[in-house]
Amino acid sequence: MSENNNRPQTENEAAISKEAAVSPEPPANGPKPSTALDRELAETKDRLLRALADMENLRKRTEREVTDARLYGISAFARDILGVADNMHRALQALDDELRTKADEATKALLEGVELTERELMNALEKNGVKRIDPLGQKFDPNRHQAMFEMEDASVPSGTVVQVMQSGYLIGERVLRPAMVAVSKGGAKAAPAAAPANSHPDGQ
Repeated sequence: MSENNNRPQTENEAAISKEAAVSPEPPANGPKPSTALDRELAETKDRLLRALADMENLRKRTEREVTDARLYGISAFARDILGVADNMHRALQALDDELRTKADEATKALLEGVELTERELMNALEKNGVKRIDPLGQKFDPNRHQAMFEMEDASVPSGTVVQVMQSGYLIGERVLRPAMVAVSKGGAKAAPAAAPANSHPDGQ
């Protein structure tokens, strides 16, 4: 046994002894390298997922804003065009069936041209998201209708639209212009109309 302790060390044994003397032991209470790395990877993954979610939300919001701008950006122009449509409609309504029957061929051709122009105008408005509100016979809805006066009419429930003085229009899901109406009173009480979720009477 003493002979083994006194023999000279080989080169490998000397290198191992030197490395053991130089390398300090890791602290007993410190985190293991693998645990710290796993935590850092988890935090990086969480930040990456949050960044991706933010980018997706931004993309959706941008698409929605572009769609709204495309649809509602013509609101002011559409209101001006509605004035033209109103004048054409009133001009045609002023001519009763008797006048149309007695009109000569040139006048009839002119009337047909005006009616065709009115239809094309309404088609163009519809292609751009503008639709006419036809509330006759419906329950009065303050979000879409503007009551001008009340009419005694016991044949229908109170709060029913019985006359339309001026048509209303929607652009998308928003009110571009409320319909001007007369509302009945004197009949049975009508159930209140539900407010549309996205109605904006000012069109904004």
